[in-house]
Amino acid sequence: MDDTPLPRGRDPIVNRTHMKFDLDDGIGARARIGLIVLATDFTMEYEWRRILALPGVAFYESRLHNSPTITPETLAAMEKLIPGAAKLILPNGRIDVVAYGCTSATVVLGEETVFKRIREGRAGVECTTPITAGIAGLKKLGVKRVALLTPYVEEINRMMRGFIEQQGIVVPVVGSFNNSDDGEVARMSPATTRDAAIELGKNKQVDGVFVACTSLRVAEIVEDVEKAIGKPLTSSNHSMAWHALRLAGVKDQVPGWGSLFRA
Repeated sequence: MDDTPLPRGRDPIVNRTHMKFDLDDGIGARARIGLIVLATDFTMEYEWRRILALPGVAFYESRLHNSPTITPETLAAMEKLIPGAAKLILPNGRIDVVAYGCTSATVVLGEETVFKRIREGRAGVECTTPITAGIAGLKKLGVKRVALLTPYVEEINRMMRGFIEQQGIVVPVVGSFNNSDDGEVARMSPATTRDAAIELGKNKQVDGVFVACTSLRVAEIVEDVEKAIGKPLTSSNHSMAWHALRLAGVKDQVPGWGSLFRA
């Protein structure tokens, strides 16, 4: 122990240096998840903080510049920014999964393009996106015919429906708020989304509901909707939180977040 007195004129205290310390596995010992969030997104981090409050699980965010107006052209413009955003997340630390937080951009760019760009910034990492996770979650729940609820304009809705159907899930029912302003979408009340999801989900042609868009607030209404329609529901943020956990090897069943988190 080095007991070095401080300079004259100061109260005499002990200055102990080289004190012993122990190292543990640190924050996120079970899972460290990287999350790429759009600059305009109000919702994703809020919902993930609630859902992923699990021992030994942590997520770390990076923000990516985007236009607040949602069109195929503005979505495609984000591609070149993905590697840099992925690289910023704990550059010298372990990351188990990187999740790219834009449903519609993934549909426009394609999953493999998004994964490739993520791995340019973070080689070899497991990857997911909201639509990747949504499809995985719906298949895990045995949903074969889904109602799709979005805030998007019709051009994007057509692309998203086609994408889902290419993955083997039929989309006979679609509903949209038809709003291209991401800021306004984030301000749509959970009650609005709940009522729309229940209306679509009660249709006899479907056996589940997927709510697309990371800006819509859905996590808190999942159990209410499922109870009302007797069918499973998931969303962009909701399913991606589940999928990131599973990709990281965390298999916990988490009460309070609907049937997917019990699967």
